[in-house]
Amino acid sequence: MTTPKLSKLELKVMDMMWAIGPASIREIQEQFPEKSRPAYTTVQTIISRLEAKGAVRREKKIGNAHIFAATTTQKAEQRRYIDDLLNMFGGRPQMLISHLVESGQLSMKDIDEARELLRELDKKE
Repeated sequence: MTTPKLSKLELKVMDMMWAIGPASIREIQEQFPEKSRPAYTTVQTIISRLEAKGAVRREKKIGNAHIFAATTTQKAEQRRYIDDLLNMFGGRPQMLISHLVESGQLSMKDIDEARELLRELDKKE
């Protein structure tokens, strides 16, 4: 089961949870840079939304604090978003690759790494 799409702030919270592992709301809030740190209640609301979407679950309770854990990995979510993006292009990556090359976001090093990955995959098959 995949989770519904997440907002930018929900993704930031998930990134922090993937980085630090199971955590309380306070621990998650403290991961934000001090200058742009959202209020505790904002993080609490985001965690509540993520829990409703099935992206996090309450793992345990320590005192008054609930400890939340991600229900999916960062890699799994990244793959899902990439698959969604490719589906916008009929499942074919050519337009996306062309855009990345033309915009300078895809370097020769990236292409060489992709070639090596393709060679490795070919060997496995």
